[in-house]
Amino acid sequence: MFQSKKKLLTIIITSCLALSACNQETSSSAGEGYDKKKDTETEFNQLAMITALTDNIITPTFESFLSQAQQQAVLVTDYCNAEIAFDSQEIDQQALSTAQAAAQTQWRATMDVWQQAELMLLGPLLDDDGALRNKIYSWPTVNSCGVDYDVVYFLEGTVNGAPYDITLRTPSRKGLAALDYLLFSPSLEHSCDAGAAPPVWDSLTPTQQKIARCSFASEVAKDINNNANTLLDVWSAADGYANKLKQAGSTDSEFETEHDAVNRISDALFYLDSSTKDGKLAEPLGLVANECGTQACPEAVESKYSAHSFANILNNLIGFEKLLTGNEGLGFVEYLIDVGDEETANTMTADVTNAIADISAYEQSLAEALTTNPEQVEQTHAEVKKVTDKLKIDFINSLALELPKTSAGDND
Repeated sequence: MFQSKKKLLTIIITSCLALSACNQETSSSAGEGYDKKKDTETEFNQLAMITALTDNIITPTFESFLSQAQQQAVLVTDYCNAEIAFDSQEIDQQALSTAQAAAQTQWRATMDVWQQAELMLLGPLLDDDGALRNKIYSWPTVNSCGVDYDVVYFLEGTVNGAPYDITLRTPSRKGLAALDYLLFSPSLEHSCDAGAAPPVWDSLTPTQQKIARCSFASEVAKDINNNANTLLDVWSAADGYANKLKQAGSTDSEFETEHDAVNRISDALFYLDSSTKDGKLAEPLGLVANECGTQACPEAVESKYSAHSFANILNNLIGFEKLLTGNEGLGFVEYLIDVGDEETANTMTADVTNAIADISAYEQSLAEALTTNPEQVEQTHAEVKKVTDKLKIDFINSLALELPKTSAGDND
């Protein structure tokens, strides 16, 4: 596979030289462990890789997310309409169950794409301390009690005397994490502490509670769709971040060199280290402190109501793999090979493949595995750690890249 990609790279570089149109920046800013001689010998077209990753992987992922979010908004609304129709005896239980299952299935499909996008947190998803990203998905900051309160606020149409407006609500009360709770929680009991029940909730009948929750779920799904539209608009606009990446090194670009833009994409890969390895595996395992102390804690898993935790981790790995390999186009693998580090290219590719296979083999949820076989989950953590260990040392040093601030000084 690497040889065919190498041939493609040679054709691209030769064609660019023939047309005198490439003009790529081939020098790199020095990083720790960086071999200057290696850099001066490479003619790798960093701008071609940036363009390939942007056009073939990142933009299509954001487009796919918008498509899934649009369908999610439709199916969650359909489910809510089914709850209302069931209450008025216009449909039977089977029709209601079908509508609910369709909404849940679509949430899973939407979340799968988003979890790949989590490895592509760039530009508009980082601006304003990640405001847009958090509106879509606020994890690890989640607040099911806050969602319960907003169900009531939306039902009543007001918050503190002002008309209810979901765009003004804090991220932990909406987004994909809120839908995990609204669509999958089996209980109609509120999740707040005793004595802190949302106003009027306990006075509602079970049917009224179901309709109130699904009505708010529909509003949340529409808000996610609107934010997905905003993301793609800001990303793909003529002056959007996609073009800023692809114009790196030009006179008016915010990236002085192509290598600076490569470093920003590299930074996004480190989600696999800080969030996937540490937040989604080490923390529930108790390898770092969690809400249970320092022991395996099923309550600390991501997407606990839908039991979608392993699928989230799997899609994180898939998103990482796409950027690493270029997904049959130019990716970081070719860059590593070009600078003479084929060993890291081969090892990281194999380690990602192994980690994906490890996750795919589970036949139970992460919460269940933490209870019945925590040693197996520890092995899964070790498989992901193999990838991130290479990322933090050999990958960074071979390509003369800088560690993101979140990983600087982290030797785990």
